[in-house]
Amino acid sequence: MRCLLFLASAVVAWAHPNVVLVITDDQGYGDLSCHGNPILETPALDALHSESVRLTDFHVSPTCAPTRGALMSGHFTNRAGPWHTIMGRCFLFEGEKTLGEVFAADGYATGLFGKWHLGDNYPFRPEDRGFQEVVRHGAGGVGQAPDPWDNAYFDDTYFHNGEPKKFPGYCTDVFFQEAKRFIGESVKEGKPFFTYISTNAPHGPYHCPDKYWKSYLEKLEGDGPREQTEAIFYGMIANIDENVGALRAWLTAEGLAEDTLFIFMTDNGTARGSRIHNAGMKGGKASAYEGGHRVPFFMHWPKGGLTGGKDVEQLTAHVDILPTLVELCGLSEIEEDYPLDGKSLVPLLKGEKDWPDRTLVTDSQRVRDPIKWRRSSTMTERWRLINGEELYDIEADPGQRKNVAKENPEVVARLRADYESWWESLQPAFKKVARIQIGNPAENPVLLTSHDWLTEGSSVPWNHSLIRGGPLDKGWWALQVAEAGTYRMALRRWPSSTGAKLRDGLAPAAPVPGLVSFRETPGKALPIVKARLKVGGFAGEQAVSAKDEEVVFEVKLPKGECELETIFELESGEELSAYFLEVEKL
Repeated sequence: MRCLLFLASAVVAWAHPNVVLVITDDQGYGDLSCHGNPILETPALDALHSESVRLTDFHVSPTCAPTRGALMSGHFTNRAGPWHTIMGRCFLFEGEKTLGEVFAADGYATGLFGKWHLGDNYPFRPEDRGFQEVVRHGAGGVGQAPDPWDNAYFDDTYFHNGEPKKFPGYCTDVFFQEAKRFIGESVKEGKPFFTYISTNAPHGPYHCPDKYWKSYLEKLEGDGPREQTEAIFYGMIANIDENVGALRAWLTAEGLAEDTLFIFMTDNGTARGSRIHNAGMKGGKASAYEGGHRVPFFMHWPKGGLTGGKDVEQLTAHVDILPTLVELCGLSEIEEDYPLDGKSLVPLLKGEKDWPDRTLVTDSQRVRDPIKWRRSSTMTERWRLINGEELYDIEADPGQRKNVAKENPEVVARLRADYESWWESLQPAFKKVARIQIGNPAENPVLLTSHDWLTEGSSVPWNHSLIRGGPLDKGWWALQVAEAGTYRMALRRWPSSTGAKLRDGLAPAAPVPGLVSFRETPGKALPIVKARLKVGGFAGEQAVSAKDEEVVFEVKLPKGECELETIFELESGEELSAYFLEVEKL
């Protein structure tokens, strides 16, 4: 029988506490020394753990953007839109609320620092969705296709409120530094703050200053590629830990810690740490098993009574965080026409014992169009139904080693029915298409990238290494023409910042500490001879010369929805789509 530790009823909803929410990328439940990791040292996070209320059965989606979509909106990610991480399926649907909007509506200063991964063009950017101060990289990680060219974790260019700006230093350090700047400015303005620090670390590619990872390589058995990757992965976490500790110390020195709700969580199971320590769980990132989606969640708020190192062991999830923060922070209630999938956890935080069991579903789609039962876990506090077929008693068998579906047919039938109801409720969302707007004054011109192609295949050139390598892939973009008019469309193989011609190759760029960076892939020369564009009833073709950096079409488009397809034809007759397309309403 579980031993439950409940908070005293001293939890109170003070008027508008400050909030700092730190979410890391690909760090699993076992990637903390306070959770028993025998190699990794995380003293600052261990201290936070010892002082916090911990949700010990807390679940997210098994990959990046899906977790962020659910966290932001309070809706299951398959309802909110971002059920994939690429391919035009990582956008948070228009009409979905965000934590930024909810806090801003009550007078908070709202800031995002690091990873967004819910859309890089209007109307999906964080600055379009309630965040007033933004310093972020593109897409799901530094060096991915929408990110400024040749970013590689050190001394990079990030988007500051939509405009590219170069920042000296290591990416995680920059994001915490900018968050601290934002907090200081908010305090001067007399505003409570909601600060969302969303690190791209320890997601690959694996880079960090040598001082953080070299010692871990010495602790691992061997120094081959696997051990180097694990050591750098741990070094990236050690750097995060140092930044968390420094930020908390600064909040204390500034007199802000007592009335700041400080949250730490991660976005999915471990990407690289399961061989060493996975807290007894099966599976890692992208898995339907427990190790794919059960993650740490710590809450510390002295003035609100969230202290003492206590565990809440009931089943909870990412969709619960928005309603919980609304209640804890005394925010305006969510409108009735926006029914939430999550529920406020404040009763649990107050120590309420009469908490009804419920069924939650998490899954990993990572396909263009969702597939029923795909990599799914249908969960109650006791049971886990995997992919609609395997059943595990998670209390008796936390490692999910024995499938007990045959012995418990009634449980399987009940959980399958719960999943069926959940799946049916998602059907309206599956008919939606998230469309990037062109011709809107909020973003004109617009840079489209191959990261957001829709395709018939299973992947796209989503990072700079793939673009440099020149895969002959094809795709199209789903667009919304905001205003009728004439549009200039420039098809490019390379971003304009390179100055490279369409047929050119590119030399590898400089390495950075860690493993091989995306920018070290040699840029492949392609003998492009023709360019074609098809959009909204228009179809055009132009020859390409060795002098061309781009091929430009001017197209008259009516207002409304359209699909846009580009083709580069090679001397051999082979085809690929433009990796970059600049669209400007004239």
